[in-house]
Amino acid sequence: MLDELLGRAELKERIADLEDEKRHLERQLEAEEERRAEAATARQAAEERVNRLEDRITELEDRVERTETDDADLDFRSAETVRGDRLAEVLARLESVETDPEGALTAMVGDGDLPEAVESAFGDHAALVGRAAPCLAVTDDAGLVRAALAPPVAPDPFAEWGDGFRIDREWFLPTGGFVLALVRSDVFALGTYEGRERREFEGFESDVKGDHSKGGFSQGRFERRRDAQIEEHVEKCEDAVEDALRETDADRLFVVGQRTLLGEFEERADVTRAVDATGKPREALDDAFHEFWATRLYRI
Repeated sequence: MLDELLGRAELKERIADLEDEKRHLERQLEAEEERRAEAATARQAAEERVNRLEDRITELEDRVERTETDDADLDFRSAETVRGDRLAEVLARLESVETDPEGALTAMVGDGDLPEAVESAFGDHAALVGRAAPCLAVTDDAGLVRAALAPPVAPDPFAEWGDGFRIDREWFLPTGGFVLALVRSDVFALGTYEGRERREFEGFESDVKGDHSKGGFSQGRFERRRDAQIEEHVEKCEDAVEDALRETDADRLFVVGQRTLLGEFEERADVTRAVDATGKPREALDDAFHEFWATRLYRI
């Protein structure tokens, strides 16, 4: 009675209506956030699928292009990945080749046009060298040896004739002192090596958010926070690399890992390369070492 007289009853009813409307809007907001999370997860999965399909399309387009060219029936005699003792044996055989002066061609071929010396020496098979590039191509003037090797540590492009092939084992094998660092968005591992022997190790993992899930942050806020975490992780990686280089006599740095992060190290590193090594730091570094020090051998 008093509420009605003072006009509070109407206000209380209005408050109740507003609270009902608020709860309704909150439920709508929760539903919308859930749909956004599901959409973001679906988008991430779709993007991964698109990337895989694009790689496959590129591969097939390259295959079609080759079949439409004059060298459609031309292919490598064989191709394999070699490393360790097997690779050392292959290099030793190439080093043992002796010819007359100016009878052996060695050429480091980059992406782009083939050097004239390679086109002349390999003749109809020169297109295969282009397909293997970047590679170290070797042949002799009698055509007894024809091969291309993709070294882990490629030298600057060159082409020269001599009485034997120019083979530097530092291009292919872990020799001398060097630092190998593995950088992923949440994992870092670094080894200081003398040849194949690892002398020092450092590794750590950072707490970086994974895929966005239902609830919690909006997709935009989630991505901003994740980018900040990755940036902080990469800064820690850069500091660890600099500390390791100061503490060792090694004069070469190789950085491998996640392709999207390697650009941060290109100016400092002698070589950067994307590798698939994952897992805990120590095991991941072992995998990265195995993957990095491998050479693709093409028999032409």
